[in-house]
Amino acid sequence: MKEHGIYILMISVHGLIRGVDPELGRDPDTGGQVLYVLELVRALAEHPDVAQVDLLTRLVEDPAVPADYAVPEEPLGPHARILRLPFGPRRYIRKEMLWDHLDHLVDRFLVFARGLPRLPDLLHSHYADAGLVALRISSLLGVPFIHTGHSLGRSKRERLVQAGGREAHLERAFHFERRIRAEEEVLRHAARIVASTRQEITGQYGLYAQFHPARAVVIPPGTDTRRFTPPRSRRPDPALATKVDRFLARPRLPLLLSIARPVPAKNVLGLVRAFGEDAELRARANLLLVAGSHEDIREMDEDGRRTWEELLMTLDRFDLFGSVAFPRAHRPEEVPAFYQLAAQRRGLYVNPSVAENFGLTLLEAAATGLPVVTTDSGGPRDIVANCRNGLVVDGEAPGALAAGIRAALADPVRWAGWVRNGLRGVRDIYSWGAHVARYMKVALRVLRRGRKALRRERALAGTAGSPFLHARAVLICDLDGTLLGEPESLAALLAWIGDQGGALAFGVATGRKLESALWALKAWGVPRPDVIISGIGTAINYTFSGGPDLAWEDHIRHGWRRDALVQALRDVPGLRLQHLRRQGPCKLSYQVKPARLPALEALQALIHQAGLRANLVYSRSRHLDVLPHRASKGQAVRYLAFKWGIPLDRFLVAGDSGNDRDMLLGDMLGIVVSNHSPELGALRGRSRIYFANRPCAAGVMEGIRHYNLRYPLGLDGPP
Repeated sequence: MKEHGIYILMISVHGLIRGVDPELGRDPDTGGQVLYVLELVRALAEHPDVAQVDLLTRLVEDPAVPADYAVPEEPLGPHARILRLPFGPRRYIRKEMLWDHLDHLVDRFLVFARGLPRLPDLLHSHYADAGLVALRISSLLGVPFIHTGHSLGRSKRERLVQAGGREAHLERAFHFERRIRAEEEVLRHAARIVASTRQEITGQYGLYAQFHPARAVVIPPGTDTRRFTPPRSRRPDPALATKVDRFLARPRLPLLLSIARPVPAKNVLGLVRAFGEDAELRARANLLLVAGSHEDIREMDEDGRRTWEELLMTLDRFDLFGSVAFPRAHRPEEVPAFYQLAAQRRGLYVNPSVAENFGLTLLEAAATGLPVVTTDSGGPRDIVANCRNGLVVDGEAPGALAAGIRAALADPVRWAGWVRNGLRGVRDIYSWGAHVARYMKVALRVLRRGRKALRRERALAGTAGSPFLHARAVLICDLDGTLLGEPESLAALLAWIGDQGGALAFGVATGRKLESALWALKAWGVPRPDVIISGIGTAINYTFSGGPDLAWEDHIRHGWRRDALVQALRDVPGLRLQHLRRQGPCKLSYQVKPARLPALEALQALIHQAGLRANLVYSRSRHLDVLPHRASKGQAVRYLAFKWGIPLDRFLVAGDSGNDRDMLLGDMLGIVVSNHSPELGALRGRSRIYFANRPCAAGVMEGIRHYNLRYPLGLDGPP
């Protein structure tokens, strides 16, 4: 890491990411986003104002994929690397199955971050899953984050429904409701949203209630002009030409190239049908389809398998064998040569996609000197308008794609002009140098507004005498209904805690204010714990120092406007402020009438429209607490782990209601007592959450016995 400059942490969770020979097109999750992120990381690392760029992703141990993805760290060049942390199943799974495991990535990065020479200055998340991870890390560490969506759930669901998909089936396959909720939450908190085109901002992000247009910036992606270059001669690469020409009866004809993953949105079948239905076009050109790599169609994912099966049937239907080349596998280094081959044969790059946020392949074609014909599916319109290197056709008009291709092939002089225009446009507008220059202006502006370096240093400062410095494990219990409630089991639990000595630090996490919590503890004969997290995570007080954690208080006050929130929620039906004694400087507590209360999503939208930010915690179907967006019981516990350097898998946490939920998720060992409220029932089945059969302290002891047998916590005897 360079001594001076900013440290950027990129986060891209799904797919298979490696720096050498990325397997683009292997599956729907390993496509353009992977390439974009890798090239962005490398380009940013070369900027003089950047000290380091790390790319955080998932470590995968699966014999079905190369061992490269199980390597914890991979260099991408000077001051750039991939960091892989394990979370979720060891095997490779599709992105829709990762949602339940994202909290574990957050927790494992917090442990990893303790060993870094410095914390990141800026986070940049890619896609909704990484956005949730960035949001959690940002909220805890006070590091601003920017976000790139790449693909958005609302527009994808709308497109699939219009194509005839059934909503229930689509929900089972793609988990749209969960994805869209995550996108709304990320859009609410991100410092900036990076889009590729203006159309993406208005036509896609504009569908979201939490989107704020003033936070959006357009930074078109770059393309690697060192990798994608015009052909140096008119003679094609012999090996690649052989690979393509073995499919073709007349290989000297102009070559139409399309590179896309075999998924419905890329509309490869539509291109083949357009080609097959136009006899004049078939007589004038050949078609080359580079649709990912596979060994056996039967082993592909459902979308890929179905697309290839329909593709082969369409080739047979129009008798296109001899006119269409479709190699089933290729190496990454062959991709530039495909473009060059099409340029040498005076062909075209064709993008038939029905939905394309940007269109990196169009830039690669332009950088190679290959003119384009594209549907008007979002980003490609902007590329052709800026580069003036081809034609845009109406993707929904029958025959328009084939007619556009014929017209583009008809005029050799215009074709040559498009070649020159494309090369110039990429150099002036779409180089990585131009992208990074715009990116750094945005990043430095965000950091000037939100730098919290001093605050983070204070948060990490230790204090002599803390029991956390020597504890092997930490027990954090919710107070009412969890720790308190049964005198006999409470006495047994307290005796066991006392027997552990310095090996165990003990704390409570409660919705009560500190004074009320101390009164309740005294009334039940509980000695003062090592730490009290009060006000649902809005305050942390230590017994050893006799005072609050001021760094935590400073941290959560960021963006907190209590009086404005009172006004914004004043007329909401079903809400009534609780008694003054239940309020706090960083907590608004309401009594709820569930039948009249709007959905929490509607309340968040109302808060967002007022220019405010808050965390809403709903519990026991009768209480709503409004907290600073960085505050919660779970965030407070994670802060303790990070501050005192204790791995989160050494924390035993016990709770009974909705305000304990985020404390139970992730790497911590969660215990839910049997007298829990209904909202925690959805957590059943999680590997690190134990549902006890007994209530209150007896349930806590049952959970401790369960974990003490499974994990080497270093604690003496089960309670």
